Amino acid sequence: MNLDYATLELLRQNHPAWRLLRSDHAPLIVSFLNRVFVVPNVRVMAQSLLIEALNDELFGLREQLGQAVFPKSSLDYLNDWAANDKGWLRKYYGQGSDEPFFDMTPATEKAIAWLGTFSERSFVGTESRLLTLFELLRQMCEGTETDPQARIAELHKRRDDIDAEIRRVLGGDITLLDDTAIKDRFQQFSQLARELLSDFREVEQKFRLLDRSVRERIALWEGGKGALLEEIMGERDLIADTDQGRSFRAFWDFLMSSRRQEELTKLLERVLSLPPVSELEPDSRTRRLHYDWLEAGEHTQRTVAQLSMQLRRFLDDQTWLENRRIMEILHGIEAGALAIREAPPSSDFMSIAESGVDVELPMERPLYTPVFKPTIIDSILEAGDVELDVNALYSQVVVDTPRLLRQVRKALNDSSQITLGELCDREPLQHGLAELVTYLHLHGDDFKTVIDDAATETILWQSNDGDGEKHTRQARLPRVIFVR
Repeated sequence: MNLDYATLELLRQNHPAWRLLRSDHAPLIVSFLNRVFVVPNVRVMAQSLLIEALNDELFGLREQLGQAVFPKSSLDYLNDWAANDKGWLRKYYGQGSDEPFFDMTPATEKAIAWLGTFSERSFVGTESRLLTLFELLRQMCEGTETDPQARIAELHKRRDDIDAEIRRVLGGDITLLDDTAIKDRFQQFSQLARELLSDFREVEQKFRLLDRSVRERIALWEGGKGALLEEIMGERDLIADTDQGRSFRAFWDFLMSSRRQEELTKLLERVLSLPPVSELEPDSRTRRLHYDWLEAGEHTQRTVAQLSMQLRRFLDDQTWLENRRIMEILHGIEAGALAIREAPPSSDFMSIAESGVDVELPMERPLYTPVFKPTIIDSILEAGDVELDVNALYSQVVVDTPRLLRQVRKALNDSSQITLGELCDREPLQHGLAELVTYLHLHGDDFKTVIDDAATETILWQSNDGDGEKHTRQARLPRVIFVR
């Protein structure tokens, strides 16, 4: 990219990341979006949940800086950030949902990542980067070598080096990385892992632009259906065959391997248990970083699948238009028949196929079902004189479902899954059995409920009887697991 004056001036006026850095509310926008989207690796969030999170953020800031510092409502701020002249959020409606959703744009994530480089690092390593550069150069040279003898010679050399290292290890000479080298490599690993998550938004944005162009072409297309499908599918294959498309497909195939996932899990567990790495206090989400890659990649795959859904809708619309044309032809025939009704032609002008006989087989008839006649007993109801406590009729228990949803999401921020029993131990039941039943009906877009019939768990809670004494109640049910 040529950083001349004209290019920089154009970026300053039009690029969303530059507009974000120039905004008066940049500290609020960056801190809020980083906490809600980047840190927990959330790709999409419903409007109601995002408004609730921004309300909490604005409440805390107004308590510190005064009530007049951010005068607008949370919804107004979100709509302003998603406007075309800002472009920091993407607002859209999901399929089959009346509630809008928000997603952070790649430009916003770039600005947040750039601001993150401003903080002074406690340790700056360079050795691992140099080794990575040498390794990349070696892979490019070996991958483009066409001489078989040269490649065989290089492989023999690497084999000799491995054999020499094996002999040194068998002789007791084991070379270990020191603490500085471990910190250097782990720091570079964390940086590359976070950049990889950021790249997913940009890849998804590329496919989303393709989807938008397909929708525009379908809306304005006036030619035949076959020509449009050929053009769209050709462009879809062109995108998949680009460098970006092939790289993403290779990454996805590599990560979808169960053997690779198990290997990544073991390597992460071993590295995070090293004392030098523990001193760096890594992010708690580093342990499940490869699962974040899977979630981000799956979201990108769903965006690509929208192309096929759009094509299917187009075919359905075309079928409806063709059926409409058939009905217009039939109406034209009827109108022509009515026009000659008064003066029909003398000769035959239309032929009608012979009518067939409707055959009804005896065994196709339903059997007779006798009518049920209810028996009504004529009895007289007598009024009783027993005194009963009617307060129980007016005592209602209202279970706060949004509070239970917040408790489940809060627990899943620290772990990928949690059982209902563990959740009730953290947050005891306040309304007894009614609250327990409400937990069984919970569902959300960011988690799902799994029932393990092979295991059971007992859930305890405290309740008051009519005399005000507390009693311990318990319920035994199959194990219920909330999974992110």
